[in-house]
Amino acid sequence: MISDELRARIRRLFYAEHWKIGTIAAELGVHRDTVALAVEAERFTNVAYRPLAGLLDPYKDFVRATLEEHPRLRATRLLQMIEGRGYAGSVWPLRRFVRRVRPGGAHEAFFRLSMLPGEQGQVDWGSFGSIVIGNARRWLSCFVMVLSFSRALFARFVLDQTLESFLRCHHAAFVSFRGVPRGLLYDNLKAAVLERMGDVIRFNPRLLEFAGHYHFAPRPVAPARGNEKGRVERAIRYLRDSFFAARAYRSLDDLNAQLDDWIERVAHARLVPGDPDKRTVAVALDDERPRLLPLPAHPFDCDAFQTLRSGKTPYLRFDGNDYSIPHALVRQPLRLVASDKLVRVLDGDDDVATHERSWERGRQIEDPRHLHGLADEKRHAREHRGRNRLMTACPHAQAFLENVAVHGGHLGGTTFRLLRLLDMHGPAEVDFALAEAHRRGAFAAQSVAHILDQRRRARKAPVPLPVVLPDDPRVRDLRVPQRPLGAYDALARSGDKKKGGQP
Repeated sequence: MISDELRARIRRLFYAEHWKIGTIAAELGVHRDTVALAVEAERFTNVAYRPLAGLLDPYKDFVRATLEEHPRLRATRLLQMIEGRGYAGSVWPLRRFVRRVRPGGAHEAFFRLSMLPGEQGQVDWGSFGSIVIGNARRWLSCFVMVLSFSRALFARFVLDQTLESFLRCHHAAFVSFRGVPRGLLYDNLKAAVLERMGDVIRFNPRLLEFAGHYHFAPRPVAPARGNEKGRVERAIRYLRDSFFAARAYRSLDDLNAQLDDWIERVAHARLVPGDPDKRTVAVALDDERPRLLPLPAHPFDCDAFQTLRSGKTPYLRFDGNDYSIPHALVRQPLRLVASDKLVRVLDGDDDVATHERSWERGRQIEDPRHLHGLADEKRHAREHRGRNRLMTACPHAQAFLENVAVHGGHLGGTTFRLLRLLDMHGPAEVDFALAEAHRRGAFAAQSVAHILDQRRRARKAPVPLPVVLPDDPRVRDLRVPQRPLGAYDALARSGDKKKGGQP
């Protein structure tokens, strides 16, 4: 803005003395646009301005009324509306007019929130794409908790956002902080809030039970008031940009180990925002810990539990996988208890099955003891189990065996020979040979063996020798996983070099 005195002087030099705009700007030391605005030169120099503005005049009241009702409406949409009413001009005068008359949005002011030590924590989930686990792709989520006073951060990557993972991460955060904040602020997550009507809130009963165990108060933010938990929102963005971006990791455990190290070295080494004492987060956390509530003597049971019945086969389906149970308990109601590491099956108070939890999908996790008695009872059980093992190890086996049956081959004998080839050559080679035999239309175990032998000779690899095992099922059914032998080969080559270097 310029003073009224300067504006009057500019207009006198332009209209009375007939100075040019550039001359006035140089004389008075102001920008030529300032001079042009003062003299309203576009009224005379822009020939197209007057008629275009005149075309818009009949529609200005309509545009004003429409913007009062819909203040965020775009000028292009307004142009379509007035063109339908007879406007023949361009969008540019409309844009200038809309810029002047559009109702300004009210900018809400917020108080800067300051918290006492141990008073509040903020919790939320962050989504970080997906991760491949074996044959499945799982969504990768990150649980984040921030202490509002010290800005201390706890985060943990998990493969689901179930209530059990939510509570399990809470406990891990409390252990990391060595205490519990007096209140935790949540967004309106289903794990926390089942239903809400204004200020009337129905909390998840299990979360209330968990909060009663650790003595904190759950507090959901008001709807559409994300500013109330801005600390955790900024922490998730900080994690996304400073830690996760371009991060390489081998597994979920490796990712979480790197995350713990990053929090200790980087996140807790930064200064607390707005702290007059210029403390680091780690120092502020040490000051806050005495004000946190103490941990209870026993942790809350965060495992998932379901009551399930098996079908005709001795397996319980959980999270896309089948877990074996003793065959005598088929079709009986059993209680399944699952943590992030183990799956247990209870018959009353008796623990009848324990398996390592699989985060893949479509897996069949078995305990041989559960199926040993069933194999004795069922005459063809061994054949079916061998076929299942073959199809699990080699994806092309199912289509190959179906064609064996169509062409009149013997499924039992073919499966037995293919299992021997699987033990001798490994799943990758046998699966390739099955696919190649299928392509050639040669649906016989001998054809698969011939392809394997051709590939072995091409690699100049030694002839694999069959392993003869005793009839004892404790030995015959034992599966030893293949291990890479590269380290032993390197050791042998190192020994040969040393011998060769001796005089």
